[in-house]
Amino acid sequence: MGRLRRLIVIVLFDGVDLLDVTGPPEVFSLVQRETCDVTSYQIALAAETLDPVTTSAGVRVLPDITFREASTRSIDTLLVPGSVEVDGEGRVHALADPAVVDWVRTLATRTRRITSVCVGAHILAAAGLLDGKRATTHWSTAQQLAADHPMVEVDADPIFIREGDVWTGAGISACLDLSLALVADDFGETVALRVARQLVMYLKRPSGQSQFSVPLEPVSMTRRVEDLRHYVMRHISDQLTAADIAAYAHVGERQLARIFKSELGMTPAAYIESARVEAARNQLEATDVTLERIASTCGFGTTDTLIRAFRRQLDTTPTEYRRRFRAGSR
Repeated sequence: MGRLRRLIVIVLFDGVDLLDVTGPPEVFSLVQRETCDVTSYQIALAAETLDPVTTSAGVRVLPDITFREASTRSIDTLLVPGSVEVDGEGRVHALADPAVVDWVRTLATRTRRITSVCVGAHILAAAGLLDGKRATTHWSTAQQLAADHPMVEVDADPIFIREGDVWTGAGISACLDLSLALVADDFGETVALRVARQLVMYLKRPSGQSQFSVPLEPVSMTRRVEDLRHYVMRHISDQLTAADIAAYAHVGERQLARIFKSELGMTPAAYIESARVEAARNQLEATDVTLERIASTCGFGTTDTLIRAFRRQLDTTPTEYRRRFRAGSR
């Protein structure tokens, strides 16, 4: 067997998200197939012990080495997945086991490149590896990451972010995009695109690609704001304004702005536009309705307004979005 140049250690622990663990190795394994380079990557799953690890999906995974063994190796890439728990009100909370955090901090000293997948960013942050850096994570825990780790500059929009030798990835399927970016960093864009084609991915998305669903998804802490969110969706085709929402809530517009900023992190006007874009996304994905009709039913009024909102929110156009994500499209 050829000399193994790039050892990728994937951190395992009970409750870890399964796709975070299995997705990246699928990408890395295709590099050898596409390049005939037997020295491309070696994958090692590392855990506290060699006992089976039960993932969040209930699937058990066998570690290859222990954390202690990994700490004696020269690691090219340390890949840290994440795990979450959901409370009684449906809110998602990222977890960071202190013992795992300690091992990640130790292994980082043996590593050329550190990456997190999805909410694994919370583990990197707890280990102090994201201090002073810009980082992303799954949109559902971005506010938690920012609150728990004020030294981290959290940006919930991109699908992945590179800060020197530290990479952070966003939502679960974005682990494939992050892995392809690592491949491109090691072997070049041509190889990464060939791997993407083998995975039947539309393209290798750049790091600046938006997570698309981010603007509409923050979970509010009060029933009143949830009621206002539902009110917006019920009146999405109307020429809805912040004044209309304030009147419905029986508060002044300034008070409404404070409520939205505190609970959702945005102004009422920004939320209305995000809700309209979300409604338009759904129609673009599921129907062949014209842009003019979508602009009307989603409250944009004109196609130009719809296009400008998509550029602001998603950095793309409605036509391009439909081409990429239309259900059943080729």
